[in-house]
Amino acid sequence: METKVEILSNEILEENARRNAAIAAEECGYDPIKGTGSCGARRERSVRGERFSVPVAMIESEPRTVFQSKRAFTLARIRYDFEYWCVRCVKIRDKVSGKEIPFVLNHAQRRLLAVLEAQRSAHRPVRVILLKARQWGGSTLVQMYMAWIQIVLHKNWNSLICGHLRDTAAAIRSIYSRLLANYPPELASEVGKMQFRSFEGSRNASVISGRGCVVMMGSAQTQESVRGYDLSMAHLTEVAFWPETDRHSPEDVVRSVSGTVEMKPDTVIVYESTANGMGNFFHSEWLRSKAGMSDKTAVFVPWYEIELYRRPVADAAQLWQEMDEYERDLWHKDGCTLEMINWYHHKRREYQSHAQMKAEFPSNDIEAFSNTGRNVFDMNGLVTFSRSCREPLERGDVVGDYKSVDNVRWEPSESGEMAMWRRPEPSVVKSRWVVTVDVGGRSDKADYSVISVMDRGENWDDKPEVVAQWRGHCDHDLLAWKSAQVAKYYGNALLVVESNTLECEYTEGDSSAFVLEVISRHYGNVYRRQQTNRAGFQTNRETKQGAVSGLIECVRDGLYVERDMEAVNEMSWYEVKQNGGYGAMRGRHDDILMTRAIGMAVVRELNERRLRSHLHPLRAEDFIARW
Repeated sequence: METKVEILSNEILEENARRNAAIAAEECGYDPIKGTGSCGARRERSVRGERFSVPVAMIESEPRTVFQSKRAFTLARIRYDFEYWCVRCVKIRDKVSGKEIPFVLNHAQRRLLAVLEAQRSAHRPVRVILLKARQWGGSTLVQMYMAWIQIVLHKNWNSLICGHLRDTAAAIRSIYSRLLANYPPELASEVGKMQFRSFEGSRNASVISGRGCVVMMGSAQTQESVRGYDLSMAHLTEVAFWPETDRHSPEDVVRSVSGTVEMKPDTVIVYESTANGMGNFFHSEWLRSKAGMSDKTAVFVPWYEIELYRRPVADAAQLWQEMDEYERDLWHKDGCTLEMINWYHHKRREYQSHAQMKAEFPSNDIEAFSNTGRNVFDMNGLVTFSRSCREPLERGDVVGDYKSVDNVRWEPSESGEMAMWRRPEPSVVKSRWVVTVDVGGRSDKADYSVISVMDRGENWDDKPEVVAQWRGHCDHDLLAWKSAQVAKYYGNALLVVESNTLECEYTEGDSSAFVLEVISRHYGNVYRRQQTNRAGFQTNRETKQGAVSGLIECVRDGLYVERDMEAVNEMSWYEVKQNGGYGAMRGRHDDILMTRAIGMAVVRELNERRLRSHLHPLRAEDFIARW
């Protein structure tokens, strides 16, 4: 009689055989010479008695005579079929034998190529952000793709390779040098051997002889080295490790590069990197791309799609019994084979913690970024939040009479500092909208001041939702009045101002000078503290810890709807400090985050009061607002 484990093992073995057969069929069915298994729309054509699957664009653009001669067919095909060009014209060094072998794309490289070619074949600029696992040749694929465009498709098509160090860029360019050294002369469109020559005496720039295409090397540490060139393509590598200093930042380098690459077909910009924690420029750009708010397509290749990471299974029943819940999910949710899981099962023994293993060999992008051990907010929750972020309905500003809540109105402007996702609407709910203010500095280099508007909803089960936000710099008394105007515009919203800065500035021996007290004489719905009845939300160690802890729960459990991607970014780089406290990473802001933390704390308080008034309708003291 078969045991339960044996029966289970037989079922798993049958499913595992199906999965392995599917993988083998894909690999065996891939032939870049014949064109089978290659990416893009294809049709079969006969050339001198042989059948080939070739790109539809080639059939539609080339004359019939091209298919009557093998040489004419080959010269034409390399202009349309990147995978064919790779296997015919590119040599790479085999990691096992050390020999020069034709470049046949692996599964992960083909998946990335499909994204690049989908954009290019649609006559769109190629824009990709690539989050890499290890050892599958993502950088090689990107560089060869750019080389194909320069060698075959376009003359005078300049490119940049920029790394966190110049040596990184030089290592990638060495792949290009090997390509030119081994390029078959019979397939070159130029007379004579193609090679790099010095460009105008520069040690950072070389030109491909006969093509006029300049290939530059740059470093994120020397931003000036990438200025002044007319670029059509840029390969920005290991972006997550680019340094951020007082003089240079990744944003500055990217802005400098992107400004020289036109938005036209066959131009290429690729950011690629392994992850280096959350909160840096690369992570922020990844989140923007995943949320559909960037011009770049996000591509991630997990460890189990890389052929190296598989290990034969001698006893499937024993492996299955040893697998923990995470490894079972690899089987049930990710569709891994037992050979893949067996490799993972043994590899993770090399690491002191599973978190370290996931950081080195992530199964998804969340694992790649989140395993730093210092993150405050749940990465899964942030990914969910990012899906609801979107561009605002319109931009502009809420204005009114000077230092007044009279004549308040919305003035649209594309350059306005206020983003609006939803306008106010008639409501019977008191303080349906909550306006929360975090006071920053006055100068452009100081922390921002933020005014956020949250809608509690009309019904009991409505999720609070961010509907508007102002972010900028101004004098603090004007900020307070602007906040009151925004609150007035949003249905006489409850105005909650983080008041520490204002109290320090305006209460030097004279409480009547406190600007919020002045404003409250003109605008009645201002939040007041229970113990002192003073206007404003005072942030101290206890109240800040409580507000942030509440926001952690909100993110983890999805308790409100976020609209601003920058808020998600701020949460991603919020970390546990060495003293146990919370704060933004060096050089980052947390001003939007604090408006959400304080806002949700107040929303929860309001909802509790609404609930009490519902449960005890005869007790007026329970539902009369104290403000």
